Amino acid sequence: MAQREIINTDVLIIGAGPAGLSAAIAIKRQAKKDNQDIEVIIVEKSAEVGGHIISGAILNPIGLDELIPNWDKLNAPVKTKVRKNNLYFLGNTYALKIPEFLLPPQMKSKNSYLISLGELCVWLGEQATELGVEIYTSTPATDFIIDDDGAIAGIITGDIGLDKDGKQKEDYYQGIELKAKYTIFSEGARGSLSKKLIKHFDLDKNSNPQKYALGIKEIWQVKKENHQIGLVEHFMGFPLGKNANGGGFLYHAKDEKIYLGLVTHLNYQNPTLSPFEEFSRFKTHSKIAKILDGATRISYGARSLTSGGLQSIPKLSFKGGALIGASAGFMNLPALKEIHSAMRSGRIAGEEIFNALKTGIYNEELSDLDKKILASGIKNELKPVQNTKVFLTRFGTLVGTIFSGIDLWANAILKFSPFGVLHHKQADFASTKPIDKIISYKKANEKTTFTRSSSLTLANISFEEDQPINLQLNDKTIPLEQNLPKFGEPSLFYCPAATYEIIELNGSKQYKINAANCLHCKACDIKDPSQNITWTPPEGGSGPNYSQM
Repeated sequence: MAQREIINTDVLIIGAGPAGLSAAIAIKRQAKKDNQDIEVIIVEKSAEVGGHIISGAILNPIGLDELIPNWDKLNAPVKTKVRKNNLYFLGNTYALKIPEFLLPPQMKSKNSYLISLGELCVWLGEQATELGVEIYTSTPATDFIIDDDGAIAGIITGDIGLDKDGKQKEDYYQGIELKAKYTIFSEGARGSLSKKLIKHFDLDKNSNPQKYALGIKEIWQVKKENHQIGLVEHFMGFPLGKNANGGGFLYHAKDEKIYLGLVTHLNYQNPTLSPFEEFSRFKTHSKIAKILDGATRISYGARSLTSGGLQSIPKLSFKGGALIGASAGFMNLPALKEIHSAMRSGRIAGEEIFNALKTGIYNEELSDLDKKILASGIKNELKPVQNTKVFLTRFGTLVGTIFSGIDLWANAILKFSPFGVLHHKQADFASTKPIDKIISYKKANEKTTFTRSSSLTLANISFEEDQPINLQLNDKTIPLEQNLPKFGEPSLFYCPAATYEIIELNGSKQYKINAANCLHCKACDIKDPSQNITWTPPEGGSGPNYSQM
């Protein structure tokens, strides 16, 4: 094979999300201020900035304030203020509103905005480009480069033009080596290289297992009389009940649109639970159904998010780079907010790397980086809420929420937790129990509830069918010989895109992977009980192309 093309740069950033873009902006702004010539390149696997971005999303603007203080004068897509915040406990036939005075301050959305995170990333990308940042879209990072001293020295990008058997087609183009003095990983939750990086450097040896949830989101155009701009509503209880932790959200955004979704924590036990079907059930509740009366669904997507909290954050620094944003896991679970912390981590990482480059320090570990990122406000925010996920895991939604409420109020008033620091004991896949009770779901009505296949049309997936499958099985026999008899093959249920199925072929069962359906949510990489599935990025530009998500 011919030698790869090599491109050298000063700083390389993997992922054009809020963290990566914030890091790039911080570096270039400081370089401009100090009259330094520092080159920054961002590689992004989607076809355009924001194409793979999906989030609720409620923005605490503090991270944006610190990065670009005059953002409101630069036409940032941050316009819709949160006007009211409600929390409901849903039963099968009722909705009990929790009095606002009972809500701990950590759960409120004071001075926050309803945004499209995709639109914000497009805008941040424009700010970065104006400062001289180069953004390579349709460029997945498939491996990292380690130099002779054991430092990360860059990445290798994916090949283009391989067929499904791995053979070169006429339009084949070999991936390149992008080498850098510092490499920042900001791939989002469960990033493919971040996962490998954490293992390589043993970055999680002093932290708890990371916990995850799967968020499924739709955007609906609703009737004017059913819309209250700026209204934020969160729900617990139905439909998940005792089967899983999690809850729903309904945000009234601009232009008579609502953001509707369900977050299902992936440490549930029953392998036949389907987060997608639970979301469908959520939409049948009278509280939600009346909002959807006469509405039109315009977008659909799914993404995993971190939920482990402070005790699950790995080491962020290593020789030659940093781990930032959702790749590290800064989610404030009770508030369901992380964007501002991701931006803070990017800004601090960018500033520290700039200072190192300015003084001639390359490919080293920035020893103070972890402390400075956490001291940016992230630790102070996450410490009072660090037990929330543990309570939910141990006691379930109802009792866990009560204990969590006590803990949150104690932290708010007394500035400490009477429970101390609680810890996560196992990764989510280990929670899966052998199949016992099969959960049944009603057939979609194609008005407010839909099939996974019909939903995919709204994710605008682009995928070249004749390319290598990016969902890799470590052992091809496990799905049918182990997972199916023991667990009922959970991938048939947890995947929100019908990527996996079992078919009959020539009189025998076959496990089929429909890679063209993949939403890049990473649920399979996280939840498979045998840890047999590894998600890797497909050919550049493949996957969903979300609009306004």
